[in-house]
Amino acid sequence: MSLGIYVLFGPNLAMEILERSYVVSGQGARLHAQQLIAADFFVVPTATYRLLFVLVFLAHDRRRIVHLAVTDHPTAAWTVQQLRDAFPWDEAPRYLIRDRAHAFDGLQASATAMGIHEVLTAPRSPWQNAYVERFIGSVRRECLDHVVVLTAPGLRRILKEYVAYYSRSRTHLGLSKDAPISRPVAPATAGPVAAISQVGGLHHRYERRAA
Repeated sequence: MSLGIYVLFGPNLAMEILERSYVVSGQGARLHAQQLIAADFFVVPTATYRLLFVLVFLAHDRRRIVHLAVTDHPTAAWTVQQLRDAFPWDEAPRYLIRDRAHAFDGLQASATAMGIHEVLTAPRSPWQNAYVERFIGSVRRECLDHVVVLTAPGLRRILKEYVAYYSRSRTHLGLSKDAPISRPVAPATAGPVAAISQVGGLHHRYERRAA
């Protein structure tokens, strides 16, 4: 039964933000989505019971990982530096969706100077930043749950390999079974299918190669 109540989940929050801010809808809002970046932290425990913090910047338009960084002390100054590293001054997005974690507290001044408008999700509402939360879930299930992390450099190496697989090989239903960095469809005449090991053998990329 319809109650006339609309609940926003995931990417619909971003569309609602754009429609309210610019009085646009449909295709117009989706064009503005190309200027949406999502940011979030997640925690990875090590074999020695330390906690490492991973910061992710993800572009909404094709679920592309723009920047990923690891630290054991996510200070406000460190987070601001990651924003600067992720977006040179002439490449900054219009909107940055994030939660209210204290590690983001010092971000506002730098974001404003870069022309970025911060959009904060509601407290304890991770579904309002659905794209980056989905990536975090994927990297846990498909990678981190199968490896033992010892150090920050080791985690950086693991995540670098996974992001390469995620960006160029892993297909997404939301992208019509394409990867974030688009890959061409090989015709059957290109040769037999070959499996290329990625992420230490956890995943494979399949390509047609001439015999």
